[in-house]
Amino acid sequence: MSIETDIKQTTPFKSPYQRLMVNLMYTSNWVADAQTQVLKPFGLTLQQFNVLRILRGQYPNPVKVSDITERMLDKMSNASRLVDKLVAKQLVVRTECPSDRRAVDVVITEQGLALLKRLDRRQNEWDESQQCKLTKEEATYLSQMLDRMRS
Repeated sequence: MSIETDIKQTTPFKSPYQRLMVNLMYTSNWVADAQTQVLKPFGLTLQQFNVLRILRGQYPNPVKVSDITERMLDKMSNASRLVDKLVAKQLVVRTECPSDRRAVDVVITEQGLALLKRLDRRQNEWDESQQCKLTKEEATYLSQMLDRMRS
């Protein structure tokens, strides 16, 4: 289905670039909604999931909250607040950084790792559902074009 059909637009876009921008925003929201539905039964938000994945990537090493902020997909996220919520869920632990008392180190817990393992299976199912829509080559090409657009 075209973006024009999805958003019920009857007049043409002013340019292919304007169509691209609207299509990117619409598709981004579509993917976020799909991911939200996967995470909902686990009581996680997209931003919390992002923090857990960042921490898993560095495990067993601790990560400073400021480093989490830099690596977040959503740059408007409040990493400190997200970490607080994940601590309350016992998915991460927070400790004072020994080398800088103003900094806070965060490490994913075994419970957090186990949750991500369960979510990985769900993510793989979603990935497989998308494989019938794009080939690996098309997915690689699209990703490269998006990288180029941001450069």
